[in-house]
Amino acid sequence: MAADVSHKESLAALTDTIVKSYVECGGINHLGHSSLPSYREVVDILGDLREIFYPGFGRRQNLHIGNVAYHVGELIYSLSDRLTEQIVRALRHDCKAKDLESDFEGQAQQVATQLLHQIPELRKILESDVNAAFEGDPAAKNFNEILFCYPGLSAVTVYRIAHELYLLGVPLIPRMMTEYAHRETGIDIHPGATIGRRFFIDHGTGVVIGETTHIGDGVKIIRA
Repeated sequence: MAADVSHKESLAALTDTIVKSYVECGGINHLGHSSLPSYREVVDILGDLREIFYPGFGRRQNLHIGNVAYHVGELIYSLSDRLTEQIVRALRHDCKAKDLESDFEGQAQQVATQLLHQIPELRKILESDVNAAFEGDPAAKNFNEILFCYPGLSAVTVYRIAHELYLLGVPLIPRMMTEYAHRETGIDIHPGATIGRRFFIDHGTGVVIGETTHIGDGVKIIRA
């Protein structure tokens, strides 16, 4: 019993020491401020956008032209609200003191709407990327294999989304998105990079594409 009490006291003392470090090392805390964007929610948003970009290749199976509109409609309505919330958080965190009265909700809703309206055009660009992978890799058997298995396409898909948000002036979230893709695929693409259509990364682990990079149409990168 005494040992148990001593152990609990040591944990309480440790807790106090950790909390004191929040004052001493304040640069890596975010306490007493408005909420930051949620990493988990940003990743979930990417998952739902992928469901819309590549229907039938994600969580929801048995989709057909008769029921896909209902599925996409549910995702769009949900994404509109969730994107708005995360963008509000990013804008509020990034704002200067004089901007505290800004209409963050209105700005964020407008940005979220603009991104969602870009989906048809982004799908055309992504189809060109999938075609580039199929034509550029002799080992590719079909589009299914590319969509399920190619990390280059996964990284580029996230980049295409993050780049649109970057162009719309959204702070933080585009980098969160591309760093998630970097962690998952080993491919590091800054959302500020400019990349044309029909882009294919083959064996992409270790590829780094920086913010100031400009890549034209029809480019293939091979990481040996």
